[in-house]
Amino acid sequence: MSQMFDRVRSGAGFIAALDQSGGSTPKALRLYGIADSEYSGDEQMFDLMHAMRTRIITSPSFGGDRVLGAILFEMTMDRRIEGLGSAEYLWSVKGVVPFLKVDKGLADEADGAQMMKPMIELDALCERAVVAGVFGTKMRSVIQHANAAGVDAVVAQQFELGRQIIGHGLVPIIEPEVDIHSTSKREAEELLRTSILAQLDALGSGEHVMLKLSLPDEDDFYMPLIRHPKVLRVVALSGGYSRDDANARLARNHGMIASFSRALTEGLTAQMSAKEFDAALDHAVASIVAASNT
Repeated sequence: MSQMFDRVRSGAGFIAALDQSGGSTPKALRLYGIADSEYSGDEQMFDLMHAMRTRIITSPSFGGDRVLGAILFEMTMDRRIEGLGSAEYLWSVKGVVPFLKVDKGLADEADGAQMMKPMIELDALCERAVVAGVFGTKMRSVIQHANAAGVDAVVAQQFELGRQIIGHGLVPIIEPEVDIHSTSKREAEELLRTSILAQLDALGSGEHVMLKLSLPDEDDFYMPLIRHPKVLRVVALSGGYSRDDANARLARNHGMIASFSRALTEGLTAQMSAKEFDAALDHAVASIVAASNT
């Protein structure tokens, strides 16, 4: 874990978000060139999704020289890649730090935000993650409007669960996403930064978190978070921006690195030959790394 900690804190590259879950999997497969009619039921759907993730992870274009970490879906953690557990394969073969998505989706909107649904099995999931060789976790909330009550509630829940995760020796990625289409995005980001700073200041000795945030309207807006001693790394989600747009915005935010999902897999299809797939993935990885190294 100490090797992973040092790598995450100071290593170059970006974090690949390969954690699409049940609700987002059909869309991800359609973008990958697999229509809904080509499979029947969740079992086949997740088999196809694991095949896609395996193709990405095992590609020669995907390695620890450029990919710092990868976020896995729970079912991916439980599956194997080339005979090894997925997390073990990532670290021992690829030199990529494994993370696990732990949230169970979003609750209904209240006060302009969506908190996370209850996570009653979080302790058990964290225990399984530790055994599997996972370094950290990721959990997502969404902020739609600049409402102080909603923003504070989202951040408080994230840090409360984050402390629970830290108790298992894992590093939590706190992800209070601000909807990029929000009509009050800039104001919401101001509320969010203030709320996160207060929670960071309340963390105890030896407690560290990572932050996964929407690309801000004001360049370098999250620099106070990047420089905070309790923050191991600040990563950016693409949030619906195209890869080119997300990369351009990220390059203007110094100290942030990418944690892209759709922007990483954009243009990859199941119909590509191995040579075509690896070349397209190499291009995507190279562009995201360049944007992250600013």
